[in-house]
Amino acid sequence: MFAPKLAFIDVETTGANPVVDRVTEIAILRVEDGRLVERWSSLVNPGMPIPPTIQSFTGITDAMVAGAPAFAELADGVRALLADCVFVAHNARFDYGFIKNEFSRIGEGFDAPVLCTVKLSRALYPQHHRHGLDALIARHGLTCSARHRAMGDTEALLQFAGIVADEFPPEILGMAVAKAMKAPSRPVGLPEGVLEGLPECPGVYLFFGENELPIYIGKSVSLRSRVMSHFSADHRSSKEAKLAQQVRRVEWLPTAGELGALLLEARLVKERKPTENRQLRETDAVFGLRFDPARKRGPVLVREPLNGADPADWGAVYGAFRNKKEADNALRELATLYKLCPRRIGTEPWGDGACMAHQMKRCAGICCGKESPQAHDERLLKVLESLRLRRWPWSGPVAIREHHADTGRSAVHVVDRWCLLGSVCDETELAALREAMPARRFDLDTYRILQRWLDTPAARGAVTPLG
Repeated sequence: MFAPKLAFIDVETTGANPVVDRVTEIAILRVEDGRLVERWSSLVNPGMPIPPTIQSFTGITDAMVAGAPAFAELADGVRALLADCVFVAHNARFDYGFIKNEFSRIGEGFDAPVLCTVKLSRALYPQHHRHGLDALIARHGLTCSARHRAMGDTEALLQFAGIVADEFPPEILGMAVAKAMKAPSRPVGLPEGVLEGLPECPGVYLFFGENELPIYIGKSVSLRSRVMSHFSADHRSSKEAKLAQQVRRVEWLPTAGELGALLLEARLVKERKPTENRQLRETDAVFGLRFDPARKRGPVLVREPLNGADPADWGAVYGAFRNKKEADNALRELATLYKLCPRRIGTEPWGDGACMAHQMKRCAGICCGKESPQAHDERLLKVLESLRLRRWPWSGPVAIREHHADTGRSAVHVVDRWCLLGSVCDETELAALREAMPARRFDLDTYRILQRWLDTPAARGAVTPLG
């Protein structure tokens, strides 16, 4: 059952992060013993510009809030309306986080029990997959006088509460309410509402501790679900438990799709060097192997630096390795299979007499005169073909397009010979990028991301050759 005193509330804001964004509108419906006793709403001057995308989404413009009161002027009235009430909102921790942070900015604390109507709908109607406010309005025939305006959305929530109160017996409703009021797991130092502000779309997220250096950068096709999973006590590994204890701030960068998230993560990890990321960090030492026939004894394979180079300049280069150990492991495996001499290929130093591999019948004997260099190297070159980087399937640069239907976000990634030349949002920016086409600069992680991505027919269908 619902509590005797409820405050249905909705806020419109300048963005999704309650730490840096501000409230632009508040609406509160105070209900006592099932009866609406107070109805109040106000625009709020956020003290900062409202982004154009937010203005078009909510209809609240900079001009509309220019003469509105600041939150400090409304604080006493808001506190009185919320006093002794359960704080009821859709995706409630988001609204609660903004209200709590607005009070914090004026040096005041705020706490209240919170009931989330998203969680309430999930608990009562588990057969449905969507529980956003648009889905509830359509499913239950709710009336909303102004969608994405604070009072219109709050009125819809009040109607939803009345419907479920009539439809479910008190014991079922009581269990659902208790579940919907359970606070999510979160790091102790992370402000309220930050996690709830994360969108359910592809993108990259950054965890920060006490300073400006990120401690971890990750990516996901669903930002909110992935970030929430880091802090879920039920699924947390020891590594994630340690990470969760350090997080004090979360930032995120939405993308138009999974490929954009993968490419952005790879770039940001290299640029920002987060302490807890082990992969994607170091690529400066990436090298391939080039056969040098001028070397009479060995090793006949020499390093060819790859990172930052133009693949068109490589010639015959085999493999892409981050360090000597990685290269040696690949060569040792081939040497064992095809009786190559470890001294000739450089995995062991040159010495007198037969190598240990020959004594174990794993080398054909170039090291002790039993095989000619020509015979050995002919076999070596055939074997090295298996290590060649994949041939670029097109004759020149291509555009890979992504679009996310729910957010309307689009991106075009321009790629040539596995090198990312740039990512833009629309055709105008694409034309500008083509006009000043950047030089190709190879990055091993980008190569591997694109290679995996373009293996699927659906991905290749999103490719347009640019000529």
